[in-house]
Amino acid sequence: MSALTTIALPVALGIIMLGLGLSLTVGDFARVLRHPRAVFIALLCQLLILPALCFGLVLLFNLPPVLAVGMMMLAASPGGTTANLYSHLFRGDVALNISLTAVNSVIAVITLPVITNLSIAYFDPFEDRLGLQWSKALEVFAIVLLPVIIGMIIRRVSAGFATKMDKPVRIASVLILVIVIAGAVAQNWKLLIDNFGTLALITVLFCVLSLTVGYVVPRLAKVDRKQSVAASFEIGIHNATLAIVIAQSVLGSVELSLPAAVYGVLMFFIAFGFGFGFLIRDREGTGSTSVAV
Repeated sequence: MSALTTIALPVALGIIMLGLGLSLTVGDFARVLRHPRAVFIALLCQLLILPALCFGLVLLFNLPPVLAVGMMMLAASPGGTTANLYSHLFRGDVALNISLTAVNSVIAVITLPVITNLSIAYFDPFEDRLGLQWSKALEVFAIVLLPVIIGMIIRRVSAGFATKMDKPVRIASVLILVIVIAGAVAQNWKLLIDNFGTLALITVLFCVLSLTVGYVVPRLAKVDRKQSVAASFEIGIHNATLAIVIAQSVLGSVELSLPAAVYGVLMFFIAFGFGFGFLIRDREGTGSTSVAV
């Protein structure tokens, strides 16, 4: 594997997760107790409905085993920090998003290896190779949670410094991520193009269905609109970078990362269109279409 896969990608993700930690406090975890219904419904969608939905799509599209496992890894990935931005733009409950992202990141340390291993056992993409063993699961912990914990400790020790660093770290993480992903795409361009047609429709469908489930299920459960919008983006916008890093750095398979790579490109446009759908519904009720800034 190249240095890009083994070093640059995990470092890029680590900086992103550090940035998340700099914005979190223990209160963000405690806040879930104030909105138990919204949190419970969102986690139910994230942990049970989405993997089942993705599994159905994978069987329907009859994906090759390695791509099927890649899709299931994507479904098991928690919401990305981008969900917070979309929730802010389209009038969701951003505080709930932050809390859900924090809780989801912790839970993913367990659920992502479990769903990945079950998928590998079912689809058998590697023949004689096993999935995420204990040592690999510890790598997932180190990649996902360790930078978040460090960021939270920095914020606890020096809230002023954490606040000052929040924006530079976010900008740095975006720049590094763009450079690293551009390099990864260039390095695996032919492989990506060869599989883009196979993956485009299923990733678009999965994204649309995730966003829809994230909004409709909470609304059916009498969760208010702002919290349902937050849940929609939290559930519909997966941390594709995490899935890519686990696939390439931990499991050593570029092919396994392709569904997340394709999804990561298309998701931004789909989520933006979905958000404008929320604004149109707002206009019907209030006569206003301005984006929250």
